Amino acid sequence: MKPLLLIDVDGPLNPYGARPERRPQGCVTYRMRPAGWTDRRPLRVWLNPAHGRELLALADRYELVWATTWEAEANIWIGPPLGLPELPYIAWPAVRGAAPRGTFWKTRHILRYAAGRPFAWVDDEIAEPDREFVDREHLSAALLLRVDPRIGLTRPDFDALAEWAAAL
Repeated sequence: MKPLLLIDVDGPLNPYGARPERRPQGCVTYRMRPAGWTDRRPLRVWLNPAHGRELLALADRYELVWATTWEAEANIWIGPPLGLPELPYIAWPAVRGAAPRGTFWKTRHILRYAAGRPFAWVDDEIAEPDREFVDREHLSAALLLRVDPRIGLTRPDFDALAEWAAAL
């Protein structure tokens, strides 16, 4: 069984933290209205089509899974522009609550979804408490890859994901 590659959207694929007047290199601007978006104006999302190709190249080593608050809507709004097939997604609880020991609220749910399987997780909210929690609570291999939300995924990130999976 392949390890999971758990993919956040905002930060890794949509470098929302970049300067608004300066679209990151390789990115295309999309205007989207996901169901949870209540603003009058569409949401500006930057996506790099090369990221879809890179993720597809990793699909022979990983089972790709959305780990984003976009949930199923990632298959409607994010996957198609990147050329990705429909992917499974983590359905987050409606009430996220307090996270244990200073971890990001997603962390415990990531472990529950992984259910003991090896996984790599890319997200812009990963911090040291998350790494410590995963090391302590997850018995399989795990790679927590924090991505700068001003830049998104880069070549070294994709290389690190490929190398980690190859080393399992």
